[in-house]
Amino acid sequence: MTDIQTLDRAYQIVLRGLMDTGHAPHYTELARALGCSVEEGRQALHDLFQHPGVPGWLQPGTDYVTGFAPLTNVPTQYRIAIDGKPGWFGQ
Repeated sequence: MTDIQTLDRAYQIVLRGLMDTGHAPHYTELARALGCSVEEGRQALHDLFQHPGVPGWLQPGTDYVTGFAPLTNVPTQYRIAIDGKPGWFGQ
C-alpha cells in the first residue's frame, strides 16, 4: 500500500493535470512526477482510487483515469471552457 504522503501528492498531480490540460496523467507520467518507478506509479494510481473519499475512478480493468470530480477524462456532453478556452469535460 502506498503511504499517505505519496497518495496526497498523487491526488494533487492527477487533479492538477486535469485542471491544467483537460487530461489526467498516465501512470508513467505520475511515476515521473512522484520520482518513483513506473510500477510504483501504477500502484500509487490504483491505491489512490481505492482510498475512501477520493472522488474519482479508473476505467474498470485498466490503468486509465476515467473521472476525477468534477472533471472527467472522457468526453461528455458537458463541455467546459476556462477564460474562453475550451478543453475540459464535466461529469
